[in-house]
Amino acid sequence: MARKSSGKLWWIVGGVVILLAGGLFGAKQAGWIGKVKPVEVEFAKVKRTDIVERVSASGRVQPEVEVKLSPDVSGEIISLNVAEGDSVVKGQLLLKIRPDNYESLMARAAAAVNSSKASYEQTKAMVSQAEARLLQTKAIYERNKKLYNDKVISASDYEQFQSNYEVALQDLASSKANVSAALFNIKSAEAGMRDAAENLRKTTIFAPVSGIISLLNVEAGERVVGTSQMAGTEMMRIANLSNMEVRVNVNENDIVRVMLGDTAEIDVDAYSASGRKFKGIVKEIANTAAGLASSTSTSSSISADAVTEFQVKVKILNESFDDLMKSRNKKSYPFKPGMTASVEIITERKNSVVSVPIAAVTTRSNQPAAGDKKDGNQSETNGEDAQKKSKKEEVIKEVVFVNVNGKAEMKEVKTGISDFENIEILSGLQDGEEIIAGPYLAVSKNLKVGDLVEKKKEEAKKEDKKSN
Repeated sequence: MARKSSGKLWWIVGGVVILLAGGLFGAKQAGWIGKVKPVEVEFAKVKRTDIVERVSASGRVQPEVEVKLSPDVSGEIISLNVAEGDSVVKGQLLLKIRPDNYESLMARAAAAVNSSKASYEQTKAMVSQAEARLLQTKAIYERNKKLYNDKVISASDYEQFQSNYEVALQDLASSKANVSAALFNIKSAEAGMRDAAENLRKTTIFAPVSGIISLLNVEAGERVVGTSQMAGTEMMRIANLSNMEVRVNVNENDIVRVMLGDTAEIDVDAYSASGRKFKGIVKEIANTAAGLASSTSTSSSISADAVTEFQVKVKILNESFDDLMKSRNKKSYPFKPGMTASVEIITERKNSVVSVPIAAVTTRSNQPAAGDKKDGNQSETNGEDAQKKSKKEEVIKEVVFVNVNGKAEMKEVKTGISDFENIEILSGLQDGEEIIAGPYLAVSKNLKVGDLVEKKKEEAKKEDKKSN
C-alpha cells in the first residue's frame, strides 16, 4: 500500500511540474513575462507654426504726467477752490494760505531796506565832512611845514600838524569804506525783501499744469507744512488722465529681451470681465533695478533670495480706447490711477518655423549617472580629483527624444524663441518626425536612450473614438 501511495504522489508532482512548465512557456510566448514593459508616453509631430515670444508682467495704471503739489510755505488754508476730479487749466487759482505772518515779514523787510538807504545817505554825508576836514588840515599842515623849515616853530608843533593831516586822510578813507558797506547793506535788505515778497506770493497757489485733480489730501482750515522746512505736505495731484501708462516690474532674466518700441497687450482688471484688451508700446526701461536706485546698502548685504526686477513703462495707445472716450463724452476717463493691469510685451515674432511642444525639450549631461563605482580600493583623494575633473568637463545640452520604431532615441537640438506652448527648433529635427512630448517627469528625468515606448492608453482610446 505504501509503494502504491508513493507512486501516486510522484505522478501528481510530475503533473504539476508539467503544467507549470507549460504555463510559463505559454506566458512567455504571449509576452506576459520575460519582456520589458514599454514606457507610456505622449507623442507629437515636429511641425511648422507661428511663435510669438512674450514677456509677462503685472503692475498698475498711472498717468504719464502727474504733478504732486506741496506748499513752499507753512500755514493755514483759508480758501480751497477745487475738488477732487475737477478739471483745471495752467495758471488757475487752486488755494490760498493765510498770509498774515508773511505780510508782516514783508513790511519788516521793506523797513529794513529804507533804513539801509538812510544809512547810506548818512555815510555819504560823512564822506563830504571828511573831505572838508582833510582840506582844512592839509592847508594848516602845509603852512606850518613852511614855518618849520624857516625855524619859526618847534619840531613838536610841526609833528602835531603832520599827525592831524594823516588822521584826516584815514578818516576820509574810512568814510568811503562805510559808503561801500552801506551799499552792500542796501543790497542785503533788498534781497531779504524779495525773499519776503516771494514767500508772500507763495501763499497763493496756482495750477502749474493743465489736467485733472486726481488726488486731494487737504481741506479748508487745515494747516500745511512748507517744503523749506522738511518734506512738506502733499496737498494734491494734477494729472493728465487722457495719456496713461502701465508701470510694471520685469524680472532680470526677461528684461534683456525687452526693447524700446516693443508692442504690448494690456489687460486691465476693470475690463477683464468684458474681455477687452488694450494696445500699448514700451516707452521707457529703467537702467537700475527697482528698489536699488535709492538704496545705500552694498551688494554683499542684499539677500540671495531677493528678486531683481526693472521697471518698464508701457504707454496705453489712445486709439485702443477711443470708443470708450466717445461713449463718456469726455466727462470722465476710462482709466483711473492705481488700477491693476497685466501686460504681455511682444519681444519677437516668427512665422512658420520648425517647432515642438515646449515640454518635449529637456537637458542632459554628457557625464555618466552618479553612483557608478570602478574600484573599491581607489583612494578618496583620487576620487575627489576625478569628481572635480568631471565637473569641468561636464556639458549640458538641449535634447529631444524621438520615437524610432517604438524606441526612444535622443537628438541634440538648438532652440530659438518660445511661447507658452511651442519652442522653435533651429537645428536637430525635421518636419514630420515623431517626438516624445510627455509626461514631463518621463521626458525630463526618467527616459533613457533605447527605452521601449508606447502611446498612453488614454490617448490611444481618444484617437480610436475620433476615428470611429
